[in-house]
Amino acid sequence: MSNVTLTIGGRNFTVSATDGEESHIEMLGRMIDERARRIGAQNQSEPRMLLFAALVMADELHEAHKAAPPPAAEPLPPAGPSPEVLARIDTIAARVEKLAMHLEHVGPAS
Repeated sequence: MSNVTLTIGGRNFTVSATDGEESHIEMLGRMIDERARRIGAQNQSEPRMLLFAALVMADELHEAHKAAPPPAAEPLPPAGPSPEVLARIDTIAARVEKLAMHLEHVGPAS
């Protein structure tokens, strides 16, 4: 774990980050800072500034979800066994019939 200092709305915030995630956390902090500056929230108290930035980002996410195409439905599997399973069943059935015919000709074991 390491600490990353984010500057949001002219204020510094230190957060912990998993090793290797520091640059990602810094990028997220820059996104929040950009929203806070865009809406002029940096003149608000820290909680209100962060609340307004979070609301703007939540609204953007909501709009992106509405605009995204619905997830592609996976095709339903065919009803019944697959062709491979049916072929295997046919092969087994043919072997059973062959064994049955052999036993009929040989007769019961003594």
